[in-house]
Amino acid sequence: MRLFLIAVAFTAGFFAVAGTANAQILATVGNSKITLEEFNRKLDDIKKQAMNPPTPEQFLEDLVRYEVGVQEAQKMKLADDPMVKERFKQVLYNSLLEKELGRKTESIKITDGEMKEFYKKNPELRIAHILIDLKANATPEEREITRKRALEIFDDVKKSKRPFEELVKLYSDDLPTKEMGGDIGFQSRVTLLPTIYDVAVNMKENEVKGLLETRFGFHIIKLIDRRSYDLADKRQIRSALFDNKRAKLFNEYFEKAKKSYKVEINREALKSVKN
Repeated sequence: MRLFLIAVAFTAGFFAVAGTANAQILATVGNSKITLEEFNRKLDDIKKQAMNPPTPEQFLEDLVRYEVGVQEAQKMKLADDPMVKERFKQVLYNSLLEKELGRKTESIKITDGEMKEFYKKNPELRIAHILIDLKANATPEEREITRKRALEIFDDVKKSKRPFEELVKLYSDDLPTKEMGGDIGFQSRVTLLPTIYDVAVNMKENEVKGLLETRFGFHIIKLIDRRSYDLADKRQIRSALFDNKRAKLFNEYFEKAKKSYKVEINREALKSVKN
């Protein structure tokens, strides 16, 4: 915990290197100086955060070690290490987001009316499915064999008079749900694969559809129920709506920022990347 708090202190700009000429120097570590004013301010901040804050002597020792470590890293030229450079870029990116979008994100408001309207288009759905498994590294030939098997199963499902639950036990490769008739319980747009949710949300109760392909294989789905707003998970709805509004802020910011840069994308190369 102490090391984490020290890192927070330095991230917030612990040393006031410039303008220390008239400040009382508490400690000198190599080419850096720790002022008493900055030390007291940061120690007070840590006392507010920690249940068991360090003593002044402990805190100062941690700061000395921190600065020794930083200067040792500089001697070893770790700033030129590719991993360090990538982490620094991440710090810059996160700092940009905080500066440009932090306050706007904090000011996002969600009303009950917005939640109800959002839920009309994004209800929680209870679905059962039959999964015809497709291994992750399947070749095109293996995928085609699996697809044909899935089509045969789907044809049998459409013709059969047996309950869907029995067909699940007969055909599904999804072992965790097989004994429950394929029932995966109530799911939302957040928790369900888009390929499945986008189809299921437009289905009627007890309707069966297929084949739907995902990274797991081929699915045949049945819509069991659609949960009312009164019974829905309000916290999840609020969170999803907040994420949507935040994403809109991000999209608007970067669409504007990208206009200042030349961006070229090799679409052909992108097509070769597997989902």
